[in-house]
Amino acid sequence: MQPENIFENLPEDFPEGEQFDQLCSKAGVTIERIISQGHKTAEGKWLCSEKNEWVFVLKGEGVLEFQHAGQVRLKRGDYCFIPAGSRHRVADTSHEEKTIWLAIHF
Repeated sequence: MQPENIFENLPEDFPEGEQFDQLCSKAGVTIERIISQGHKTAEGKWLCSEKNEWVFVLKGEGVLEFQHAGQVRLKRGDYCFIPAGSRHRVADTSHEEKTIWLAIHF
Protein backbone atom coordinates (compact mmCIF):
# COMPACT_ATOMS: atom_id res chain seq x y z
CA MET A 1 0.00 0.00 0.00
CA GLN A 2 1.37 3.41 -0.98
CA PRO A 3 0.77 6.55 1.09
CA GLU A 4 -1.05 9.48 -0.46
CA ASN A 5 -0.74 13.18 0.38
CA ILE A 6 -3.81 15.34 0.95
CA PHE A 7 -1.95 18.41 -0.39
CA GLU A 8 -1.03 16.80 -3.73
CA ASN A 9 -2.99 16.54 -6.98
CA LEU A 10 -4.82 19.81 -6.43
CA PRO A 11 -6.80 21.20 -9.39
CA GLU A 12 -5.50 24.25 -11.22
CA ASP A 13 -9.02 25.48 -11.95
CA PHE A 14 -12.56 24.48 -11.05
CA PRO A 15 -14.75 24.12 -14.17
CA GLU A 16 -17.47 22.27 -12.21
CA GLY A 17 -17.26 24.17 -8.91
CA GLU A 18 -15.68 22.81 -5.75
CA GLN A 19 -13.80 19.52 -6.07
CA PHE A 20 -14.90 16.62 -3.85
CA ASP A 21 -12.54 13.65 -3.49
CA GLN A 22 -13.74 10.63 -1.54
CA LEU A 23 -10.75 9.33 0.42
CA CYS A 24 -12.37 6.47 2.31
CA SER A 25 -15.81 5.00 2.90
CA LYS A 26 -16.37 2.17 5.41
CA ALA A 27 -19.13 1.09 7.79
CA GLY A 28 -21.30 4.19 7.35
CA VAL A 29 -18.41 6.67 7.59
CA THR A 30 -17.18 8.67 4.59
CA ILE A 31 -14.05 10.82 4.59
CA GLU A 32 -13.60 13.33 1.80
CA ARG A 33 -11.30 16.13 0.77
CA ILE A 34 -13.04 19.26 -0.50
CA ILE A 35 -11.08 21.87 -2.43
CA SER A 36 -12.50 25.31 -3.07
CA GLN A 37 -11.31 28.77 -4.05
CA GLY A 38 -13.80 31.60 -3.98
CA HIS A 39 -16.70 29.15 -3.98
CA LYS A 40 -19.95 29.50 -2.07
CA THR A 41 -23.37 27.90 -2.06
CA ALA A 42 -25.82 29.60 -4.40
CA GLU A 43 -27.90 32.36 -2.80
CA GLY A 44 -31.09 31.03 -1.28
CA LYS A 45 -29.89 27.40 -1.37
CA TRP A 46 -29.39 25.49 1.87
CA LEU A 47 -27.55 22.21 2.36
CA CYS A 48 -29.05 19.62 4.69
CA SER A 49 -27.69 16.12 5.20
CA GLU A 50 -29.15 13.06 6.85
CA LYS A 51 -25.69 12.36 8.31
CA ASN A 52 -23.59 14.24 10.84
CA GLU A 53 -20.61 16.05 9.34
CA TRP A 54 -17.36 17.15 10.93
CA VAL A 55 -15.25 19.55 8.85
CA PHE A 56 -11.65 20.63 9.39
CA VAL A 57 -9.85 23.38 7.46
CA LEU A 58 -6.36 22.20 6.56
CA LYS A 59 -5.48 25.26 4.47
CA GLY A 60 -7.21 28.52 3.54
CA GLU A 61 -10.41 29.92 5.04
CA GLY A 62 -14.13 29.44 4.75
CA VAL A 63 -17.35 30.81 6.19
CA LEU A 64 -20.23 28.49 7.04
CA GLU A 65 -23.67 29.96 7.56
CA PHE A 66 -26.30 28.16 9.59
CA GLN A 67 -29.94 29.02 9.00
CA HIS A 68 -30.73 29.49 12.68
CA ALA A 69 -27.30 30.14 14.19
CA GLY A 70 -25.53 32.72 12.00
CA GLN A 71 -22.07 32.49 10.47
CA VAL A 72 -18.90 30.75 11.57
CA ARG A 73 -15.51 31.71 10.08
CA LEU A 74 -13.05 28.84 9.88
CA LYS A 75 -9.34 29.34 9.23
CA ARG A 76 -6.46 26.88 9.02
CA GLY A 77 -6.67 24.47 11.95
CA ASP A 78 -10.32 25.22 12.82
CA TYR A 79 -13.02 22.55 12.77
CA CYS A 80 -16.79 22.49 13.13
CA PHE A 81 -19.44 19.84 13.82
CA ILE A 82 -22.57 20.05 11.64
CA PRO A 83 -25.39 17.93 13.10
CA ALA A 84 -27.55 15.90 10.75
CA GLY A 85 -30.58 17.90 9.61
CA SER A 86 -28.90 21.30 10.10
CA ARG A 87 -29.63 23.71 7.27
CA HIS A 88 -26.34 25.32 6.35
CA ARG A 89 -24.43 26.75 3.41
CA VAL A 90 -20.92 27.80 2.46
CA ALA A 91 -21.09 31.60 2.56
CA ASP A 92 -17.56 32.11 1.20
CA THR A 93 -14.10 30.59 0.79
CA SER A 94 -10.71 32.19 0.33
CA HIS A 95 -10.19 33.83 -3.06
CA GLU A 96 -6.40 34.20 -2.74
CA GLU A 97 -5.57 30.55 -2.06
CA LYS A 98 -7.20 27.16 -2.28
CA THR A 99 -9.14 26.10 0.78
CA ILE A 100 -8.66 22.44 1.63
CA TRP A 101 -11.31 20.89 3.87
CA LEU A 102 -11.35 17.44 5.41
CA ALA A 103 -14.95 16.30 5.90
CA ILE A 104 -16.07 13.24 7.82
CA HIS A 105 -19.68 12.14 7.33
CA PHE A 106 -21.16 9.67 9.82
